[in-house]
Amino acid sequence: MPSLFSKIVNREIPAYIIQEDDHHLAFLDINPLAYGHTLVVPKEEIDYIFDLPTDKLQALMAFSKDVAKRLKAEIACKKIGMTVIGLEVAHAHIHLVPINTIEDMNFSRSKLILSDDSANELVKKLKKNN
Repeated sequence: MPSLFSKIVNREIPAYIIQEDDHHLAFLDINPLAYGHTLVVPKEEIDYIFDLPTDKLQALMAFSKDVAKRLKAEIACKKIGMTVIGLEVAHAHIHLVPINTIEDMNFSRSKLILSDDSANELVKKLKKNN
């Protein structure tokens, strides 16, 4: 059965997509730690990030870097934090989170609730030079 992220890649379920190329997709997390929290996935469904062939892992990181620069340019924060956990969805993915302190990367804290209008406005901002 396809993963939740494969369903997003295949446009079977909606997502706030902010960037895409032939092999990768970046979209807003629906349970964000911070405003702008983004997930970056390879379009190919592979569960464990370190099972990606080296060239595909390098391409995913390069794509993530581009997304992170876009986030940093549009969202007031000190840095864009990055983490790979990979337990919640069986599809390799990278979390990019705008941060000001280390605590901003604490996944056990309460998540933000982002309105549809706010998410759409952020997508529009992030896609403007895409």
